[in-house]
Amino acid sequence: MRATRGRTFTETGRRAQIVAAAVETIAEVGYQQASFAKIAKKAGLSSTGMISYHFTGKEDLVRAVAEDVVATVTAFMRERIEAAVGRAARLRAYVESNIEVVGAHPAHVRALLSILAGERSGADTSVLTERVGRLEAELRDGQRAGEFGDFDPAVMALAITGAIDALVTSLCREPATDASLTHSAKELADLLLRAAGARGSAS
Repeated sequence: MRATRGRTFTETGRRAQIVAAAVETIAEVGYQQASFAKIAKKAGLSSTGMISYHFTGKEDLVRAVAEDVVATVTAFMRERIEAAVGRAARLRAYVESNIEVVGAHPAHVRALLSILAGERSGADTSVLTERVGRLEAELRDGQRAGEFGDFDPAVMALAITGAIDALVTSLCREPATDASLTHSAKELADLLLRAAGARGSAS
């Protein structure tokens, strides 16, 4: 019996095991220092050969890690965003869930930050760059609906993304309590909603 895309279930499971180990390794030692040897050790593999069998190189593995991280983070956030009613409430849910995911999936968030930093060294992280465009579209829709004020959606999307990333990076430097994450998430959401001239943005 075979899994999707021609892989057996055993092969699919092994790839998932390697990706999970890579997430943990990148979170612990950083993108640059995450060698196949360290990942193999984390995965409990006797050699790096199994990694090379499933992935053509580090960039291929990092691409799979990025996809896994984005899927995990997106699933966490989607539930909160889809429960929100109205564009302003959806923006609040987007901002707050971006911060709260630090507590729910700390290794994934740390790995993501390290991969994004590694992009300057050639890592393929194109799967991660679509979020600014999606946020810009959401802001434009909010303006058309009269729920946001007058601003350049492209600039605002970049500003919101930058503010979220800066706060997440700061929170990841040392363990944060659930209470501190909730407080930080609300404070940032309040600030950004005011900047967007949001209407009906009750917390």
